[in-house]
Amino acid sequence: MDLEKIEGLVKILENSSLTEMTVKTGDIKITMSKLDHPPVVSPAGMPPVMAAPQAVPSASALSEAPAAEAEEEFAYIISPIVGTFYSAPAPDAPAFVKVGDHVKNGETVCILEAMKLMNEIQSDFDCEIEAVLVSNEQKVEYGQPLFRVRKL
Repeated sequence: MDLEKIEGLVKILENSSLTEMTVKTGDIKITMSKLDHPPVVSPAGMPPVMAAPQAVPSASALSEAPAAEAEEEFAYIISPIVGTFYSAPAPDAPAFVKVGDHVKNGETVCILEAMKLMNEIQSDFDCEIEAVLVSNEQKVEYGQPLFRVRKL
């Protein structure tokens, strides 16, 4: 796959409501995400090779809002462990939270499964969910942002 095709895929992802996209051509598989993670490129059947890791805020770190949005304070609910993200307590149950929900300090926002243990992840502060940054059953890394929120 040449650079022009990859750039075209990036533009498609940027201009869509998708948060992640995977394309496979021959023995090349490309996964792209809007989650501050570099693209993943790997031969078919091989584990993905990630680009150099990026710095990620700690579990309760806050992110300063851009100057244009100075009156609003954004924060992130961060994954404290490596695991699998579940948005609901059961496959047929509604999600713990969705965009626009108001969450209280200590309220469960998702479950992360690690080594067959289900870990309830709770908000550390009162907030409104601005964006869900991962999809259900997606693998997440330590320190990866799960939700962008606005503190109340």
